[in-house]
Amino acid sequence: MFDAVSERLQRVLKDLKGQGRLTEENISSSLREVRMALLEADVALPVVKNFIEQVKARTLDKDVATSLTPGQAVIKIVNQELIALMGETSSALNLNVQPPAVILVAGLQGAGKTTTIAKLARHLKQKMDKKVAVVSCDVYRPAAIDQLKTLAHEVQVEFIESSTDQEPTAIAKSAVDQASKQFMDVLLVDSAGRLHIDDKMMQEISRVHAAINPVETLFVIDSMMGQDAVNAARAFNETLPLTGTIITKTDGDARGGAVLSVRHVTGKPVKFMGTGEKTDALTPFHPERIASRILGMGDVLSLIEEVEEKADKDKAEKLARKLKKGKGFTLEDFKEQLQQMRKMGGLGSMLDKLPGMSSMPQNIDAEKGNQEFTKLEAIINSMTVVERRKPDVINGSRKRRIASGSGTQIQDVNRLLKQFNQMQKMMKRMTKKGGMVKMLRGMGGKMPPGGLPF
Repeated sequence: MFDAVSERLQRVLKDLKGQGRLTEENISSSLREVRMALLEADVALPVVKNFIEQVKARTLDKDVATSLTPGQAVIKIVNQELIALMGETSSALNLNVQPPAVILVAGLQGAGKTTTIAKLARHLKQKMDKKVAVVSCDVYRPAAIDQLKTLAHEVQVEFIESSTDQEPTAIAKSAVDQASKQFMDVLLVDSAGRLHIDDKMMQEISRVHAAINPVETLFVIDSMMGQDAVNAARAFNETLPLTGTIITKTDGDARGGAVLSVRHVTGKPVKFMGTGEKTDALTPFHPERIASRILGMGDVLSLIEEVEEKADKDKAEKLARKLKKGKGFTLEDFKEQLQQMRKMGGLGSMLDKLPGMSSMPQNIDAEKGNQEFTKLEAIINSMTVVERRKPDVINGSRKRRIASGSGTQIQDVNRLLKQFNQMQKMMKRMTKKGGMVKMLRGMGGKMPPGGLPF
């Protein structure tokens, strides 16, 4: 996400950073580039105009112009204004009410509303230790109720039955009563979506809202709709007292215009982002982390949280103990490291959060890297137990057999063995006193020794 706008913003700021002195002329020229980048990213025009005006007013300030490092000062201003644009701080759900806390979820059809409810239910259950129930008031879309039922079972939350011959308002009121009797902490209510905004839809969802008086009313936006998503959010905000938005499909959106626009247009915070199809692909929205990512400064906090959440700590500790005892790092261990990478969202997810990635060659393809991980794993799977534990025994004939069994070439097997040797050396350094510090210095804050696996 934000690929195009991030690249241009970083280029403009790099040029400004190289200027010994900032003038109104070079600032205006640079901001024209920024304006074009934001418009091409599908950011709403009023948002762009306001952002440019704020940045320009602050960069022309005397203290910035006379600063010893004016370029750095401008980067700081742009970062602060991006954060202000998206909402200053993250906004948590308001659950401090008498249970059940009712959350009504609205949105256009196709925005990923029902899947988002399952993701939100999983988040509330696993991260916040809440007893969660879900109900569908969508009596129009074929199989909408069945879809939510299936997802509820997948994430292991309570599903409250409803049917297409019921009125949406009656479903919602009955669900609140049932959730209360079952001592649920949170009730998520899925409303009917439409292909476009119409009076009938607005009246119906207004009646549902009035009947259950939810503590949170969230609007789900498909980020790939760009301007249309923002316009829909504005229309719903005029009808419903929205408390926040959830932006979906951000993993498939290279522009990011909806993310940068929706807070300014609706005045309501973005609370979550959908980052994939699986039910664990929902992350709280942190404006400061998104701004940092756009400017190429990475998002190390999110990466750390992801590693803590998804990495297999038992396997990591087992490997550490093994290395400490002087036992070698094997291809079986290497395979486990590849699987951990995939579990954390693959190469693309990690590159997006690492500082300094903007300076890497443009031909680095995260998707290609993920495919390479799969190939490497297939090669290791084609080896015997002895070959995985003692790679030195792998000669020419063994390489031919391994390549044939994994559907790869001998060159691929050779490349894997070379990468494994580099990884093995790195692990040896890690076990020595001060080895970790040396390894991090070698990485230069960017890449692991040996580079990327392609």
